[in-house]
Amino acid sequence: LLLAVWIVTSQLGILDPRTLPPPLDILRTVGEMWSDGRLPTNILASLKLASISLVIGVSLGLALSLISGLSRIGEAIIDGPIQVKRAVPTLAIIPLAIIWFGIGDTMKIIIIATSVLIPVYINTTAQLKGVDLRHVKLAETVGLSRSQFIRKVAIPGALPGFFTGLRLAVTISWTALVVVEQVNATSGIGYLMTQARLYGQLDVVVVGLLVYAVFGLTGDYVVRAIERRALSWRRAL
Repeated sequence: LLLAVWIVTSQLGILDPRTLPPPLDILRTVGEMWSDGRLPTNILASLKLASISLVIGVSLGLALSLISGLSRIGEAIIDGPIQVKRAVPTLAIIPLAIIWFGIGDTMKIIIIATSVLIPVYINTTAQLKGVDLRHVKLAETVGLSRSQFIRKVAIPGALPGFFTGLRLAVTISWTALVVVEQVNATSGIGYLMTQARLYGQLDVVVVGLLVYAVFGLTGDYVVRAIERRALSWRRAL
């Protein structure tokens, strides 16, 4: 529906091309950027940075949530700093991160990873604390050890929260990528958009936004597909 409105308003002259170029112009720009190699090269650079950061952030978020959700001492140590990071915007951390880690990929990975771990931690921890008490009582009754309880009750019970956090994390990884790729970058979609802004190339800016949107939506669909497969037992129940 949005695409149809965009096409119709562009054709009728209602939508000023200086505000938003027509869809055909955007497609033409995509074709040119793909044929000259600019688009695939920078997409691969963005995908690499986002993927590495996402893996690190999700792993850290999951590990911290298990420590915090299964131990009162762990919660006392971990939860406060996580909530502080949650309250501080990503943009506010960048100047400090540049001073500490420089302006290379290390800084960018740290910024994205620390943004990604927040939703994974919050949702997984909340689900861990909400594990059905009947399952906990049953585990005690059959005499499960601590490690068996974590493996057979806690982690399966926390999976719905983990996947909710993972869906948010995928989106946040691309949101944070937009920010860090505009800080002294030499490649990536954000770099392309920054250069296009300097030269007034509105069509290239729109192409960059569409690439971010497509990858964000694709990532969400992939996570949802994995979630349906991993939690197929819920449909059976």
